[in-house]
Formats: sequence, structure tokens, C-alpha cells
Amino acid sequence: MNLSGKVFLLAAAMTAALHAGAGFAADAREEDRKLLRVLMAEAEAGINAQSADRLIALMTDDVTVTWLNAEVSRGKAEVKGYYQRMVGGPGTILKKYVTKVSLGKPARFYGDIAIADGKAADEFHPHTRGEFRLDSNWSSTMAKVDGQWKIVALHLSTNVFTNPLLAEAEQMVYYAAGGGLLAGLVLMFLILRLRRR
Repeated sequence: MNLSGKVFLLAAAMTAALHAGAGFAADAREEDRKLLRVLMAEAEAGINAQSADRLIALMTDDVTVTWLNAEVSRGKAEVKGYYQRMVGGPGTILKKYVTKVSLGKPARFYGDIAIADGKAADEFHPHTRGEFRLDSNWSSTMAKVDGQWKIVALHLSTNVFTNPLLAEAEQMVYYAAGGGLLAGLVLMFLILRLRRR
């Protein structure tokens, strides 16, 4: 191969390398993404520590949270009130609530606003029954306030048509129907036996 052919191949290889490198260009929001991942991890840790204070420290004062039971809390005081009413001490519904969250796709940025969503594997420990698990989805809007990312809105949801609680209720209906049928047969047997006497 002559010199001009080698130069052409070298130029073509360099052009291809530059185009390939452009596909791996640095993400201008990478530092913000890291901070949002830290925020997500701290929110999970706050929930798992049963700490309302730790959770609301990550939120703006006017935060809005839509919980799994479709109740809405507006502002830090309502979020804390909801959490204290639902989880922990005497009179609450749950002894404990733990979760493991995951990110669906990288956050989308609109200036100093970020929107993210993902999944959560939730584990509930009620006072009145055994524990149960639900897979849920979450979405959140965060804002950069004084250089820190804070949760402005958080929405939690689960499948209301197919979930372990519905499956359990359906199973209980079958048990109740089976028990009723058995009780009816026993009663019929006893009545027939008494008539023969």
C-alpha cells in the first residue's frame, strides 16, 4: 500500500474514532444525577429507619405526597403527621414499613427541575396481621433549591386490580365458601338423622 493509501486509512480510522467518541460524550448533568441518586438512597434509608424527620429533611416545605392508599399530604407537617399516624407506635396501622427502590430510567432535567420514576419492593408489617409485600411504582419531581436537590412532589401507586392482598382476599372467599358448604352438609346430615329417630 502506498503512502497516500495509508494516510487515507489513518484519516478514516481517526474520523470513525471521533464519531464513536461523540456517542460517549460526558453527560453535562452527571453531577446532578449523582446527587439525585444520593437523595433516592437517603429517602429509602429514612423510610427503612422509620424516621419521618429524616424523610422530610429531603423535601421542600410545600411538598405534595400521594401515598399508596391515595391519601394526599401537603407540606412537611402533613407528611410527618401521616407517617406518625401510620407507622410505629400504639394506635398506628403498621409496626414497620420497609422498601427497596430502584430507578426506572435516568432523570429528565428541565433547568433546575428533575423528574424521575422507578419501582419499589415494599414490605408492610401491620399490627393486626402478618406481613405482606407489594410491588409499587413511584414518580418524583425534584427541584434544586439553594444548591441542594429537594423533593417537591412524590407519587406512589400499586396495581389495584392484581396484588397479594386481593389474591389473599379471593383465597379467603374460597375458604369461606368451602367452610359454609361443609357446615351446610353437616347440618343437613344431622337434621336427616334426627328425623329418622
